[in-house]
Amino acid sequence: MKSIFSSDSFKVTKQRLEMAILVFLKWVAISVIIGVATGLIGSLFGLGLSFVTNLRTSHSWLLFLLPAAGLIIVFIYNITGSSNNKGTNLVITAIQSNEEVPGKVAPLIIISTLLTHLCGGSAGREGAALQIGGSVGNELAKFFALDEKDTRILIMCGMSGCFAALFGTPIAATIFSMEVISVGIMYYAALVPCTLSAIIGAGISSLFHLHSAHYDIGILPAFTISTVVKLMVISMIFALASIVFCIVLHKTSALFNKHFPVPYIRIIFAAIFIIALRFLTGTDAYLGAGTEIIDQSFVTQSVWWACILKILFTAITLGGGFKGGEIVPTLFIGATLGSFLGPVFGLPVGLCAACGMVTVFCGVTNCPVTSLILSIEMFGGESIKFCMVCIAIGYLLSGYYSLYNSQKIMYSKYKTEYVNKNTH
Repeated sequence: MKSIFSSDSFKVTKQRLEMAILVFLKWVAISVIIGVATGLIGSLFGLGLSFVTNLRTSHSWLLFLLPAAGLIIVFIYNITGSSNNKGTNLVITAIQSNEEVPGKVAPLIIISTLLTHLCGGSAGREGAALQIGGSVGNELAKFFALDEKDTRILIMCGMSGCFAALFGTPIAATIFSMEVISVGIMYYAALVPCTLSAIIGAGISSLFHLHSAHYDIGILPAFTISTVVKLMVISMIFALASIVFCIVLHKTSALFNKHFPVPYIRIIFAAIFIIALRFLTGTDAYLGAGTEIIDQSFVTQSVWWACILKILFTAITLGGGFKGGEIVPTLFIGATLGSFLGPVFGLPVGLCAACGMVTVFCGVTNCPVTSLILSIEMFGGESIKFCMVCIAIGYLLSGYYSLYNSQKIMYSKYKTEYVNKNTH
């Protein structure tokens, strides 16, 4: 038997160590570049979103320009040959296969998301961040002449960096881009570059004084069997809400495409529906991202219909062709639903709003690890036991539904078996 200290063994160990160090140095260098790039772009995008949101809230008449904003969005996508752009699904597909995320995706999604928010469309920002980051990562991969496998890692790095810059949760941003692609598989090869990119992206956004997602959930109840049982029941409702949101989002998009096949007409009708809904409800609460309502849901009980209306507003906005993201609306739905259910079950509104946010997020993205880390970064470590109960049940009961049609379920949620199924 050869000793582990033999010449051959030492040579192999030395070669492996040298290779690991070279790979590490390569990704450190590239991660710094992509972290700075996505951090700067994401921060400027975030500042732009804050500006147009403040402009809209100060000038309510901008809502009536929503049809014009829609026409501009369709026009710029048409003239750039991007009318069939699949949004975040394109980024996911690019990592799963050899497709590219073209450089033009970033400016297109930035302009169109700003227009959507300026005129009151109900959308988020993190979906746009994933597209911006994926686009920047793909372009940098071409610049550095990286192979297909490294290109996929760089796309994930871009997603993490831009997500962290906009949301201020670098660890969740790191894990999310590795976990969301194929449910049941974590792309650990991207761990170091995604971590560095996310930390740098979040660090740069802090220099611009962008608001990070952090919420005070107040005093927590004792972690008793009674509390756990109540949370289990509430989690079932959260899981149902995540399924409903995915179904309504996809069905609304399909109905718009079927009845309004011309994109210009489709987006005009969507804008008219949004304007009509705004005046039927009599409030601006469901326009834009709705972050003020999320903040309020941690303090006072929300009305039961808030989550339903947000689903409707968001489905019409995105299904009609406006751009943005689905994640902040998801957090709105979870927070308001949890805030309403808390007092019904004798639990604090802050705790249930928090549990609702991360559980519905988990249900629509199928990312339980990201959801748990998100709960720590947004609410603090004290909430982890409560959130874990809800996330686990929400993940199981939400089935194979997803915001992203390109996402694949690689391993079953119900058995320890490989299934490789498409999401609904």
